[in-house]
Amino acid sequence: MPKPAKTSYRTTNWSKYNASLKRRGSLSIWFDPAMSWKADRSGKRGHPYTFSDRAIQICLTLKVLFGLPLRQTAGLVASLIEMAGLDWPVPDYSTLCRRQARIAVQIPYRRSGQPLNLLIDSTGIRFRGDGEWLSRKHGATRRREWRKVHLAMDTATCDIRAVEFTSSRQGDSPILPELLAQIPASEEIETVTADGAYDTRRCHAAILEHGAEPIIPIRRNGRAWKPDWPAAISRNETLRATRCLGRSIWKKWAGYHARSRVEAQMNRLKLLGDRIMSRDPDRQTAEIQIRIAIMNRCSALGKAEIEAIA
Repeated sequence: MPKPAKTSYRTTNWSKYNASLKRRGSLSIWFDPAMSWKADRSGKRGHPYTFSDRAIQICLTLKVLFGLPLRQTAGLVASLIEMAGLDWPVPDYSTLCRRQARIAVQIPYRRSGQPLNLLIDSTGIRFRGDGEWLSRKHGATRRREWRKVHLAMDTATCDIRAVEFTSSRQGDSPILPELLAQIPASEEIETVTADGAYDTRRCHAAILEHGAEPIIPIRRNGRAWKPDWPAAISRNETLRATRCLGRSIWKKWAGYHARSRVEAQMNRLKLLGDRIMSRDPDRQTAEIQIRIAIMNRCSALGKAEIEAIA
């Protein structure tokens, strides 16, 4: 039996997408003189903050974007402010280090105006230990440690809408309800696509609580659940469709292969560095969130529009 022909694709907005890729490498940095660089008085006891959260996030964004230590980051920001002709003070490295553990990072995102179709996945990122070459040549050391990043991506805008940062021992399925909880209640979720690791009762129940449809393949040894609750009924329908159509046909019919787009976002996340510079868990979380903010800003400049031609 001859193999079916592979589908070919083409980019329909190549000139526009090519221009957006060039803009991602632009070094144009400007400071709004009207922005709140200094922190407002909070009225609480204790020494008030000198710099606002927005100012600290700008400094940490430059740190992550250029892969700089804290001292070099302070020097870069000082030179930029001087070239801009502003008389703003510059946070030193100890202030940046201290505030990184407490800052609430603002992650920009766009709304498409349509119900969300979320793609869920996780990946590991190293923060301690030898690199791949040394580990293969001399063996992995005990100090080689990882963390896990859990992402939820909107298919319409390619923006990351939810992120969780956990230890390497944390499973994938318990984090899905926390990712969905980050979506504002005013936004409707239509579908949630994830791999077989999320084929659990907790995940299916959390998805149905948000009024969404789960697109999750059944595990290889998966069996039917007792149809005593809505999540079990929905999951059993997927099991019957998989058995009737076959796993590969069901994935194509359900649109499961769109999950590869969030896997591409994992690669973009590691292009900003294959390891985390921070050691403290709170600072690590802020560093990952700043990476997500940078990725969403790059996506806002433009994306490729691809269509099938055969």
